[in-house]
Amino acid sequence: MEALFGTALGTGTILLLGCALLLALSFEFVNGFHDTANAVATVVYTHTLRPGHAVAWSAFWNFLGALTSSGAVAFGIVALLPVELIVNVGSGAGVAMVFALLVSAIVWNIGTWYLGLPASSSHTLIGSIVGVGLMNSWLTANTELGEGVNWGKVGDTALSLLISPAIGFVCAALLLLLARALLRNPALYQAPVGKQPPPLPVRALLVLTCTGVSFAHGSNDGQKGMGLIMLVLIGIVPSMYALNLDVEPQSVARLAQSARASVAILEKLPGAAGAEEMSEERAQEALSLYLRKGKVEDDTRAALLRKTRAIERALIGVNALTEVPPQARANLRSDVFLVAQSIAKMARGDGVFPAANKAALVEFQHELKQVTTFIPTWVKAVTALALGLGTMVGWKRIAITIGEKIGKVHLTYAQGAAAELVAMATISVADRYGLPVSTTHVLSSGIAGTMVANKAGVQGDVVRRILLAWALTLPVCMFLGATLFAAALFIVLRLFGLH
Repeated sequence: MEALFGTALGTGTILLLGCALLLALSFEFVNGFHDTANAVATVVYTHTLRPGHAVAWSAFWNFLGALTSSGAVAFGIVALLPVELIVNVGSGAGVAMVFALLVSAIVWNIGTWYLGLPASSSHTLIGSIVGVGLMNSWLTANTELGEGVNWGKVGDTALSLLISPAIGFVCAALLLLLARALLRNPALYQAPVGKQPPPLPVRALLVLTCTGVSFAHGSNDGQKGMGLIMLVLIGIVPSMYALNLDVEPQSVARLAQSARASVAILEKLPGAAGAEEMSEERAQEALSLYLRKGKVEDDTRAALLRKTRAIERALIGVNALTEVPPQARANLRSDVFLVAQSIAKMARGDGVFPAANKAALVEFQHELKQVTTFIPTWVKAVTALALGLGTMVGWKRIAITIGEKIGKVHLTYAQGAAAELVAMATISVADRYGLPVSTTHVLSSGIAGTMVANKAGVQGDVVRRILLAWALTLPVCMFLGATLFAAALFIVLRLFGLH
């Protein structure tokens, strides 16, 4: 236990940590069987692979994708959360937030899976995050409704989730039309006869696209659970997980040097003189307020200087982050997070930093991020295992919808290949840029696009049900997230006395 968590844990802490980790891994398990059909429906319904072989193959590549993921999507999801809950994730409100997010996402995913509707796990989680942010702002004194929600990041994410189905529909349709013009083999555009597999080249292509979609899904969707697990670990065992203790000594030395240089730059900003009299608590409040509202004031500059000095002091004489006292790591993480986020936001504006110094501050911000944006190998491994195991069960309900009910005719070899190729490419690009797109939306839209391009048409009632589920996902999950956050907050504050 101490090897993983760096300290002996009390019984209550172990129970809390165990419940939180179990919920996070359950989310990934449900995500696995909820989204498996996206990868296996085409190879199963074109008789490229037997169902058991297809599911096992997809599970392996989901596992590998999650295990080798970059972590960019994980921290993109975390950035959507209210700033004060991230900074104080170990508080009662932080614990309530994590439980509310996970329970609401699991409930909606299981519900849509039971009905055989290919809804989006990404939309589910983001809706829950917005609901938690809205309820948190409503319950917090002197805060406007919605103030704690990172609306800029929500907008970017929502845009990627809205555009990706359109990309899936249009690109899959165009790819099928292009294939018709270039590849004249009639067998490619006909439904499979009996259990006969496709021609070998097409079969290889369909296995390749199944592999690619499975790997990309694991790499993208697997990170959502990783981000939430990291929040749990940071909140409950900060001495081990608040900072990336594996950062190289050379990087720590560069960070300390950059902190000193940044202090010298920030001291020259208007209003920075107020840092001398500002308390650490007031500095945290000022930067949190700036990150919520985006308005730069003298207090903001003073607070940024105050927190940067705190980082500089914390690194004096430190050759490795393991030398930072365990009890000081949570506070240092909070300071690093606030300074990095504030510099990143200010650097996007005009006139906040002198042009000659902006590059140095941005470089400092990048160095700060490596201290807090990390995922331990064991977290990747258990998340990948949960996702892979989930992939091997429950796949049939949604696979039937994708393979049989979207179009009016049976899926052809070319349609399956076109939809899967577009889905694989779209998700891979999104993973590269840290965007949490929906595998479900891209592939379902791609299947519909190929049906329209093939002049086969779609089943209107089924498509309407799918679109209704997509439309309801965000508002329903916002409601679930908000309600469960309020309930969880009552439980942890009143019954457990966790503040």
